[in-house]
Amino acid sequence: MAVFEDAGFYCVDNMPVALLPKFLELPIESDPEIAGIALVMDLREKGFLSKYTSVFEGLKRHGYHFEILFLEADEQILLQRYSTTRRQHPLSQYKDLLENIRAEKEQLKDLRSAADKIIDTSDFNVHELKAYLIETVKKSKKFGIMQINILSFGFKYGIPHEADLIVDVRFLANPYFIPALKTLDGESQKIKDFIFTKPETGKFLEKYFDLLDYLIPLYEKEGKSYLTIAVGCTGGRHRSVTIARSIFDHIKNARRHVQIFHRDINQPT
Repeated sequence: MAVFEDAGFYCVDNMPVALLPKFLELPIESDPEIAGIALVMDLREKGFLSKYTSVFEGLKRHGYHFEILFLEADEQILLQRYSTTRRQHPLSQYKDLLENIRAEKEQLKDLRSAADKIIDTSDFNVHELKAYLIETVKKSKKFGIMQINILSFGFKYGIPHEADLIVDVRFLANPYFIPALKTLDGESQKIKDFIFTKPETGKFLEKYFDLLDYLIPLYEKEGKSYLTIAVGCTGGRHRSVTIARSIFDHIKNARRHVQIFHRDINQPT
């Protein structure tokens, strides 16, 4: 469920199947920020087995398109998982857990046959299963895009705790010590001109852009919803602002969802 929620889906756990047609009458999918709807249904609902066939067939007749993902695992793996989590099996019609697992398998065999995708989770740890589901979710045309935030800051005011990546640009020449530039900020053209006249600025950005172009797709692959890249200088007014803007422009040119914030730009000089 967390994977689908992070991808922008409207999610409901343990949805009563009989309520599904009424639920779909709600104008949820008309919301442009909703990538789709994901519902978890299983034997926790006592009437699921007797009702799901007629409900699903009725929805298809009314033109609804949906996919059934069926998750399963080997008996021994399930026994280990129940032992680890100490969760009660939803059937509990037998005293023996293995008997309940086998009964569940038998009762769900028709649903398994009707599934669009069967996912055997036996050999997956939680991270591998998450990665696998992300690839499945990405087939949605409105798959949620990772939000990238670029944040400039001053080290003298503290490191931002929300940062995933921090880059220190205090190695660049500091305009603060130029009287005519001191009161300006890194969004001004004069500050940009000063910083970019130094050859190390362009060389640094070339290498850092290469790193970001490599890392960002990997973060997306891992299903990360937000990525915050923090750029710091001493006071957060000059160098970090200019470099953060350059990083923002580079990522935006790649047509990614990116925002920029200057945390300390208005701190007194």
